[in-house]
Amino acid sequence: MTTFAVTDSTLSAVHLSLLIQEKYGFGKNTQCKLFRTGINHTYMVSENEIKYALRIYSYKWRTELEIREELRLLILLKENDISVSFPIPDLNGDYLQTINAPEGIRFGVLFSYAKGTKVRNLSANTCYSIGALMAKLHYTTINQTLNRVDYNSKTLTQLPYQYATTHFSESIPEMQFLKYAGEQLTTLFNGADSSKLRYGSVHLDLWYDNMNIEDEETITIFDFDFCGNGWLLLDLAYFNLQLFNTEPDLLVYQSKSDSFIKGYQDITLISEEEFSLIPHAGLALWIFYFGVQSQRFDNWSNIFLSENYLKHFIGIIRKWLKFNEITIEGESKHV
Repeated sequence: MTTFAVTDSTLSAVHLSLLIQEKYGFGKNTQCKLFRTGINHTYMVSENEIKYALRIYSYKWRTELEIREELRLLILLKENDISVSFPIPDLNGDYLQTINAPEGIRFGVLFSYAKGTKVRNLSANTCYSIGALMAKLHYTTINQTLNRVDYNSKTLTQLPYQYATTHFSESIPEMQFLKYAGEQLTTLFNGADSSKLRYGSVHLDLWYDNMNIEDEETITIFDFDFCGNGWLLLDLAYFNLQLFNTEPDLLVYQSKSDSFIKGYQDITLISEEEFSLIPHAGLALWIFYFGVQSQRFDNWSNIFLSENYLKHFIGIIRKWLKFNEITIEGESKHV
């Protein structure tokens, strides 16, 4: 009987445990358990009470070069005492494992375990600490470049819109909104004075779900899967928009955002030009991640991506725009 081809598989935790024992010299009591599937798959590994996180990258999601560049960034951050989950070398000193999965070659990386827990409802003090940690990260990554994606108007808005058109008609009002918003952002970003905007390597996915917290001041960042090159203000915008999305009380949100910004500026200053672009960068990132959801329909977003979801998603964006007093010119009056 011919084996049927697959587009996505979930690798056996039992066999991954055996692979880890072989490659890293861990003992036979090593435990490996699936934590969650998603854009990539994450397994929790323990050996002699020491915990690790194993990431199995999805098929054709990242190239070997892109992953090695992510790891190079993490090693640089670790060497500069930035609190991140870092890659663990195997017995041969390599950080990357190649796995012949049913769908094709997939890559795996074993990371140090980020102590603490995820905290959705962040306190103002924790927001301050996150701001300070992000500033220290940016102090290390400013003017650094990776052999990965450059985040600009094309990759943040134009390509994501094209990905969305594979699932939604361009005639519906919400898609018209995304189109006009992307065009407006392209004009704005192209006209920005880049000499006054700090540039370097960015995380681009820094929010409560990608950090563990032991107390209000001990924070470990992880999941640099979306790292790339861009204005450092993109990380500021992303954290703020996710804080906005998880804090329903706008007065409380503003207080927490102010604490986050103060923590950041106590380490390094944000220019007026960067401040002015943060709300617009937030809009661009909303569009970017909708593009990711559209890209990964087959093995991630199909359980929620629908026209109703699109309407809900645009509704959240509109709240952000209203709060930041941003108007999208030229959009359909029916949106």
